[in-house]
Amino acid sequence: MSNFHPRNLHRDGYDFSSLTKSHPPLQPHVTIKGKHEPTINFADPDAVKALNTALLKHHYGLTHWDIPEGYLCPPVPGRAEYLHHLADLLAAGGPLLTGKDTRILDIGTGANLIYPILGHRIYDWSMVGTDTDNLALKTAKALLDINPVLQQGIQVRQQKNPRFILEGIIRENDFFHATVCNPPFYATPEEAAGANARKRRNLKLGDVGRTMAGQPGELWTEGGEKLFLLRFIKESKTYGQQIGWFTSLVSQKDNLEVLERALEKAAAKEVKIISLAAGQKRTRFIAWRFQE
Repeated sequence: MSNFHPRNLHRDGYDFSSLTKSHPPLQPHVTIKGKHEPTINFADPDAVKALNTALLKHHYGLTHWDIPEGYLCPPVPGRAEYLHHLADLLAAGGPLLTGKDTRILDIGTGANLIYPILGHRIYDWSMVGTDTDNLALKTAKALLDINPVLQQGIQVRQQKNPRFILEGIIRENDFFHATVCNPPFYATPEEAAGANARKRRNLKLGDVGRTMAGQPGELWTEGGEKLFLLRFIKESKTYGQQIGWFTSLVSQKDNLEVLERALEKAAAKEVKIISLAAGQKRTRFIAWRFQE
């Protein structure tokens, strides 16, 4: 993981000895491969959830973390990577912005609440997570209730109208330094199922079962990632003076050209594409602003 950001605690891989001490249920999932190198089966959702829980306990001080079956279980190192590069963007070459005066809005926080947890624990930012899913929000609130280290810096808000992203969430006196967002990848449930089947074949797991957990709003949305982000760009112009930087992950590189054209049409003052490390693959986030 050496291509990760220098501040990413996970850049040197996983210390399974320490992680299993912090979260003993991880131990049964740890196996030895190659030159006596411990690992887990990353195609096993129970193993991945146990690893996430161990990472959040060991590195970020949580006492408990869990998600309902079938909900997205995000890779902690990759999510931290996004936030470290966002911190560099906000710093603009100066000192890092830390502390509760820095407010970040997480669009589609999910049951896992991962960006608010990491943003608060790494940089002490004030985080607001939003979602349309009732169970996701109920689970996120339960995580806040059970983890004392999260109770002073994180809020959740429900987006009651799924046609909107920001409207109904941004209040009159709100100001956020930035947004983070991990939009749904796929345009239909069939497209998501096809991607899951290909992943299983690549991992030589056969066609039974699933490796890709996630609810409809986490995995797919009408029009897919591209249409979601075009909606986000269109809506963002209304809130250009209440949000410093709008940012979102872009999983499909081919979408960048149309997004950049939309941002030019929306008269964004500045647009950046920032590359991220994500294990063996590369991804990126797009950032834009309307303020000078």
